[in-house]
Formats: sequence, C-alpha cells, structure tokens
Amino acid sequence: MDIIAIAKKFYQNEMRDSLIYEYLGHLEKRRELKTKLLGLANIEKRHAEFWKNFVEKRGERVKDVRLSSFKKFSLRILKLLLGSVYMVSLFEATESSTVSTYYNFYKDYNLSEEEKRELGNIILDELEHEKIFENEKKLLHAENIRDLVLGMNDGLVELLGAVTGLSAVYVNNPMIVGLSGLIVGVAGALSMGIGTYVSVRSQRQVNEGTRNRLSIVFSLSQERAKKEVKEKLEEMGLAGEVSDTAADYIVKKGKPENIIPKEDIDEGRAALYTGLAYILGVFFPVIPYFFAPTSYIALPFSVFLAGLALAIVSAIISVMSGISIKRKVAEMVVLGLGAATLSYLFGYVINIFFGASF
Repeated sequence: MDIIAIAKKFYQNEMRDSLIYEYLGHLEKRRELKTKLLGLANIEKRHAEFWKNFVEKRGERVKDVRLSSFKKFSLRILKLLLGSVYMVSLFEATESSTVSTYYNFYKDYNLSEEEKRELGNIILDELEHEKIFENEKKLLHAENIRDLVLGMNDGLVELLGAVTGLSAVYVNNPMIVGLSGLIVGVAGALSMGIGTYVSVRSQRQVNEGTRNRLSIVFSLSQERAKKEVKEKLEEMGLAGEVSDTAADYIVKKGKPENIIPKEDIDEGRAALYTGLAYILGVFFPVIPYFFAPTSYIALPFSVFLAGLALAIVSAIISVMSGISIKRKVAEMVVLGLGAATLSYLFGYVINIFFGASF
C-alpha cells in the first residue's frame, strides 16, 4: 500500500474516532465525563486534520467521514449496556496497535522535519489517552471488560454447538438437551474461570520472582545488576548505547526491579468476570429447551436467541477492533451458526448409525 493510501486510512480512523467520542459526549449526562469525551473528540479531530493536510499536500483528497444511523444506534445500545467508561476502555484496546503503526510509519517513510515533529506529538497523545479515564476505570474495574466480552462469546458459540448437536439425538426430550447444555455450560464456565485465574496468577508470580531476583542482585553487585537490567531492557526493545545508558541510570538512581511492571489485574476478579460471562453466554441457546415440547421446536428459538446475542457481542468486538460493525456481525453470526449446523449434522449421523434418538 502506498503512502497516500495509508495516510487516507489513518485519516478515516482518526475522524471516525473523533465522531464517536463527540457523539458519546453529547449522550453523556455527567459533566466531568462529558468534558473528557469532548476533549478526546477534539484531540482525535486534530490528528485527523494532520492526516488530511498530509494527503492534500501530495495532491490528493480525503473522503468525508460520517457516523451512520446504524452506527449511532449501536453506540447508544452499547452505552446503555456498558456505560461510557467501559466503552472508552474498549476503544483503548486498539491504542497500542495504533501507536506501533504510527511509529513504524514515522520510521519507514520519508517525512519532512515538521511532519515528523507533528506525528511524534500525535504518538505521544495516543500514549496519554489511557490516563484520561484512569480514576473511573479503576473504580469500575474496566480492565476486565475484555474478559466479559470474550467469555460470553465463548459460551455462546460452544453451547450453541452442543445443544444443536444434542437436539438431533434427543428429539422428543428437550429437557435433557437443556439440562445437558446447562451442565456443560457450568463445567465450561469453571474451566474458563480457573484457566483465567491460573494464567493471570502465573504471570504475576513470574514477574514477582523476577523483581525479587533483581532486587537481590542489586544489593550484592551493582555491576551484575546493570548487566541484568540491560538484558531486560534489550528484551523490551531498547538496544545498544540507549540500553547501556538507561541501565546505568537505573542502577545508580533507581530500583532495577521496577522495570518489571506490577500487574493491575486481579486474578480472582478476572476469573469471576470470565466465568460469569461464559454462563451468560450459555443462557441464550439453552433456555428454549426448558419450555418447548420437542427439541425441533426449541431449536429455532435457540438459534435465534444465540444469533441475537452473537450480534451484540460482535458489535462490541467491532468497536474494540475498529472494524465495520456490519461485517463483524455477519462474520460472527455466520461462523456461530455454521458451527451449530455442523454439530447438528454430527448428531444426526450419530442418531442414524447408533439409533440413539430419544
């Protein structure tokens, strides 16, 4: 992709984000949050203006960016479900990739000194975004929103496939399908919760061990401590003279163990969020089987509810990733229903070969 096409894409992304923050700001009732959201909108608009000027200086034009009615409706629904702070946390999930992309552009393309200076300031702005809602996010534990979204998505897809397959076997016994799905769902939620707990806790323990080790080395030998710190800095991307100077400064003026960041995510809360979200995802495809007289009658309702929930989750994920809501919804629903179809066919084949219908 040539430099103009890349810059046009950057403009569209920044302008879209500006319009989203502005729209959320107008919806927000609390004065402090409204001010922060509108402030973010102005920052993103300034970034968009940089890319617009960048393109126009090279003899090209950018397309106007607007929020569609469908996008606005989706944002209203997401705000109702999540609140402004959680939604901004979702947007920020893409900030690290934006920073990396901009920095690569900064290094790899031939820019004027003025353009480099302005783009450098934009990169610093992107790095500062996450601090704007720091207090609100800590209060609401917004760092766990990804656990909620992904946990619910897993519960939806896995349980829809399970109950669909069982429907072909227990045709006249929907209660068994529902109970089986519920049992599988609870087991899956426990598995997901425990897996999240172990993963987060293990990472915390590894980092704590590294910090303690660096602290011990620092107390015994500053020369050895400098070597260890330099190696850590090089692992983080700093190399050569920069890492050597930084390691020397850290050993003389600071605490080497502080280069390993302390985690803000609580493993117990992350596990709870993931497990509860998984159970919530289980609810949609399973509930019709407790009320329908046959599995054939329950099945379309199960698919409909699961598809609706998948569409909502897809909209949230699309906001997180900055891609088209319609495309992401279509992708997720097709994949989810495709998995359900294959599961049903598998159950049907089992029924034919083993005569297991009940």
